[in-house]
Amino acid sequence: MSQSKLRRHIAVEAARLMYLREESEYYRAKQKAAHRICQGWVKPADLPSNAEIRDEIQTFARLHEGDARTNNLRDMRIEALRLMRVLARFRPRLIGSVMTGHIRAGSDIDLHLFSDSIEAITSALDEQGLVYDVERKRVRKHDEERIFTHIHVQDRFPFELTVYAADQAHYVFKSSITGKAIERASVAQLEQFMATEYPGLDIESAITEAAEAPDRFRVYQSLLLPLENVKQNPQWHPEGDALYHSLQVFDHARDALAYDEEFLLAALLHDVGKAIDPHDHVMAGLEALAGFITDRTGWLIAHHMEVQQLLDGTLGARAKRRLMESEDYEELLSLARCDRAGRQPGADAPELDEALDYIRDLATTFG
Repeated sequence: MSQSKLRRHIAVEAARLMYLREESEYYRAKQKAAHRICQGWVKPADLPSNAEIRDEIQTFARLHEGDARTNNLRDMRIEALRLMRVLARFRPRLIGSVMTGHIRAGSDIDLHLFSDSIEAITSALDEQGLVYDVERKRVRKHDEERIFTHIHVQDRFPFELTVYAADQAHYVFKSSITGKAIERASVAQLEQFMATEYPGLDIESAITEAAEAPDRFRVYQSLLLPLENVKQNPQWHPEGDALYHSLQVFDHARDALAYDEEFLLAALLHDVGKAIDPHDHVMAGLEALAGFITDRTGWLIAHHMEVQQLLDGTLGARAKRRLMESEDYEELLSLARCDRAGRQPGADAPELDEALDYIRDLATTFG
């Protein structure tokens, strides 16, 4: 194999590893790719550059994500501008893939903030009702150890805010990919960039619409929390309250189909209507979830009681045939089994935040 072909082959394999998030760092990705392809040591000169791998990652993104990638990029830039305005006093700068356009499914919106007070930033996030966590990461480079502070914000798109000292606002940060000064934009620069990039877009209306759109995970949380006060008939639910039951069902569903977001949501949300109308909890739940779940998740929830009758042998032939005609019939059966398994007193179950974070991570990673 010629050197150029070998280099390209390694670049493609490294890009695949990073696109699938098996590796997150360019160096490790290219080393692993080289080892797989060459089964041994590879000269550094034969290894692709970070920029070559980045370009191949974009090829994967275009191939697998199509038009959704273009729409997501625009929406992510709108969300970035919205939060940057909220955090304007910390001189935010948009960097990374949302700035350059090199996004893929699961990309963060990366912002640099400049402040000597982490608490001032988190207070601003608290005022917006945003969910976040603060991470302090120890990094050692060139025999020098530094601690970086990241704030991970969970919103429609995930944000990573990296906080630097206030006097570093004018420092020139260099890209690990190109070695040159990173591309970044202030609020004013991003507004100007978007006016040029999206001439038909009403930016102010788009930001207002984004601000008013509820985060679906907050909706899920608000519907699930009241289930803790819903006490169920111990004959059918000896485990206790409806929230504990729902979390058990989710846990079994995760064991069954760990990467099926729609199925997992059906498992977690199937009984939310019990806190609204216990006499018809299925319809009450579907009405409350309208607009926040897919048709497939809705179908699984809509029929989760009927399939219990099917397992008991009490469902009519016509209704049974109707369920079996669906392409999601096997998943419905699996949901029913998880529903039955999730009725164990004292069984281990995840916390609500853990369940929601798991599904949110799926949505982020797989778009």
